[in-house]
Amino acid sequence: MRKISASVAVLGLLSVGLVGCSLPGSTDCDRPDASALTGVTVSGTTGQAPDVEVYTPFRVSEPAFEDVEMGTGTPITDDSQLISMDISIFSGATGENLVKTNYDGDLSRVSPVARWYEVIPGFEDVLTCATEGSRIVVALPPGSVEESTAASLELGDDDSAIAVIDLGKVYLPHAEGTPQFNVGNGLPTVVRAPDGRPGVIIPDAAPPSDLVVQTLIKGAGEKVTGDAPVRVHYTGLTWADRNVFETTWDADPKSIDLDTMIPGFSEAIVGQTVGSQVMIVIPPDQAYGDQAQGPIPADSTLVFVVDILGIDQPAQG
Repeated sequence: MRKISASVAVLGLLSVGLVGCSLPGSTDCDRPDASALTGVTVSGTTGQAPDVEVYTPFRVSEPAFEDVEMGTGTPITDDSQLISMDISIFSGATGENLVKTNYDGDLSRVSPVARWYEVIPGFEDVLTCATEGSRIVVALPPGSVEESTAASLELGDDDSAIAVIDLGKVYLPHAEGTPQFNVGNGLPTVVRAPDGRPGVIIPDAAPPSDLVVQTLIKGAGEKVTGDAPVRVHYTGLTWADRNVFETTWDADPKSIDLDTMIPGFSEAIVGQTVGSQVMIVIPPDQAYGDQAQGPIPADSTLVFVVDILGIDQPAQG
């Protein structure tokens, strides 16, 4: 079997980020009908390297896939979502295992779905609506693997391949849950674009002097304790000038350790649940006080809208 370093283009995706575009149907997700694969048998436990038997030579003219095991976790509905997965690729000509990931249970290596589509275009329909915890076997016709990656795997121009994907973790694309009713005159209003990106309208009024936390959408996921990094999208504004000083929505979601954040932010996020959207108004004494911080003037009241997309597994040593 070829060493894992022979396919850096594939395995490097576990830690490389890329901005993606939206796929239709971000809330309702029907898994496309899968084509049963003949000539390929997959066995073994999800999360461990699969045993694959291939009747060779194996050839297909278009991508096909089969859900060997369907997980019950978060579905892939948007190609900007971050995922962690294990993958094994086999030659259709010989049945040889060309490359595989470590299958070590490390879910800290994540990449956007869109990046996989660049390297293996044949995955595009395969991953649509696939769910966390699934094992999928994929038949890849010639041309379904990006040229340089195919060359690193020594796939010929006319060779088909077989891939087995284990989806270990899928992060939400944006807050998903139950809208909450909040009372609060003189507080900012949040509106949302179809892709979940928030817009914030700050009133022409004096800011509150105390920390304000409003859960706008209540997610049904696990609770944030602060013991592990949290994966979020957020937008931050200053109350006085209404300027956005930082947003993650133009890049990948951000992993944050709450111990490193300003006090008001950390206090607001601990106890929230994955899938929630939270608006936070932070007075200066729980933000940066009388010190300017980059584009943030001294004595600024800050407004954040935070989408909690998942809880990270700490990186393994």
